[in-house]
Amino acid sequence: MATMAECRSALDTLSDNLAAADGDVRGAAALNRSLSCHIKDLDITFTGRLADGRIEVRDTLEGPPREKAEIRLAMTGDDLVALVDGDLNFAKAWAAGRVRLEAGFRDLLKLKSLL
Repeated sequence: MATMAECRSALDTLSDNLAAADGDVRGAAALNRSLSCHIKDLDITFTGRLADGRIEVRDTLEGPPREKAEIRLAMTGDDLVALVDGDLNFAKAWAAGRVRLEAGFRDLLKLKSLL
């Protein structure tokens, strides 16, 4: 099971990857939205913003998200690490129910290029 530090590191790596991206990925990451990532097996939630092509983690909370972020992710710590490392395909994990992504319809259309 991935630790809280490993999950935070994975989010930082994802942020770096988004910042270095170009084309459609860069455009999708340019949203300015609140973000939460609930790590189900650790029962912690990272909250922050997706802004200027980066994920800015502002807080780590125990339990599920307290407020409804505009972009909401939920998965296990191992799945987060595997996604960021390229060992888990997002679309397949989402289809299998291992990863949950919730957002407004327009945001989902933009985010699909990240997947």
